Amino acid sequence: MARLLIVDDDDAFRETLAETLEGLGHTVDQAASGDAALEGMLRQRYDAVFLDHRMPGMDGLQTLAALQARLPRLPPVIVLTAYASGANTIDAMRLGAFDHLAKPIGRDAVIEVLARALRQETASPDTVRQLAHGADDSRDGNDDENTLVGPSQAMREVHKRIGLAAASHVPVLVLGETGTGKDMVARALHRHSDRAHAPFVAINCAAIPPELLESELFGHVRGAFTGATGDRPGCFRAADGGVLLLDEIGDMALPVQAKILRVLQAGEVTPLGSHRTVKVDVRVVAATHHDLAAAVRAGRFREDLYYRLDVLSIRVPPLRERLADIVPLAEHFLRLAAGHGVPKALSADAAQALLQYRWPGNVRELRNRMERCQALVRHPVISAADLQGDLAHGSAPTDAHAVGAEGAASALPADWFDTELPVAVERLERLLIEQALQRAQGNRAEAARRLGIHRQLLYRKLSQYGLE
Repeated sequence: MARLLIVDDDDAFRETLAETLEGLGHTVDQAASGDAALEGMLRQRYDAVFLDHRMPGMDGLQTLAALQARLPRLPPVIVLTAYASGANTIDAMRLGAFDHLAKPIGRDAVIEVLARALRQETASPDTVRQLAHGADDSRDGNDDENTLVGPSQAMREVHKRIGLAAASHVPVLVLGETGTGKDMVARALHRHSDRAHAPFVAINCAAIPPELLESELFGHVRGAFTGATGDRPGCFRAADGGVLLLDEIGDMALPVQAKILRVLQAGEVTPLGSHRTVKVDVRVVAATHHDLAAAVRAGRFREDLYYRLDVLSIRVPPLRERLADIVPLAEHFLRLAAGHGVPKALSADAAQALLQYRWPGNVRELRNRMERCQALVRHPVISAADLQGDLAHGSAPTDAHAVGAEGAASALPADWFDTELPVAVERLERLLIEQALQRAQGNRAEAARRLGIHRQLLYRKLSQYGLE
């Protein structure tokens, strides 16, 4: 059995988790602060560590960075937080956390993550690196263009992948339907990496004719072609030291693909009309809505480039698989559209209408709808009637309120469950919570009793699903 360390300033949580782990046969030590954890781990070797994120003094991420710098071999560290956000998830994974979980964490989840952690080999000395300070949670709270909003479990997995990618320098392939926010993922990766202070350059490969794309990417010298009246550096040189997003790379012509492969392999570009190569240090992030593996089989995409890009991939799920994100995203876009003014609010029936719509245009379509509502709706609260014109062509599932919780699953359309299990579970969980609240006439304590869960867990779920 393993020797484990729990680091948390909450005495009750620490004791409860210790009882659970000891009940599984493990030996458990406890620390109430990051300083105490660091002191203890310099004396005693542990097989895994449960580390709270938000603590007085040195917080969890600062503690993790200190442990990375001081210990030659770091055991798997599982970061726990009651204040999960995209920023702290990404930074925890970037700093070397084994996993990042939101409190409260149930016994089954503890068993599962610990089983994975104990199979994980401890970090080797050459993985130790100098790292930045802990994450600034305020970044996720800002309503700006670069905020990656998404409290759902599906997006938490995306945040974890971004964190892992941010800690390395390999190419990244971002996959997802049109409008899911692949460019936002690339920007988040850049913002959380050690290239954050260098340029971020994005180019849409599908928007530029093939005969011009090569010049845009690699640059040209004066006289290289008709109209080339001066030198142009190109995107690779403009992004030197930083990140270059090749958006919709699946639409790139084969001859240009061959030159992209050379840049990735040799780290140098040759401007059009020149015989002189120029060294560049660029991290490439490629994004596409195409199935590149199928494109390789069809001869439309180079196999060698595909494998060079697909070192680390991040799949951005469509909005229909992220029901918990829809209302938070809608409110975020309303605040963005309002600028310094007062954003419109969503009524309960408007929120329900948004959840029932299929969103074929994904996040981009949702943003368009919310900007229109902010501009055109004259009253402060947006109702379902205000959305009817926009959402009239969307498919809506059977009204969940018209059936009991026992028959809720059978009343849902089949495509709600034609997806990955965690997504289906999340959808059904939200529906059951809505039903319990309705039957309890809004009494949260009674709703929690009906669901057989603790009130604090219900409050977290209400926040997660935008039902507060």
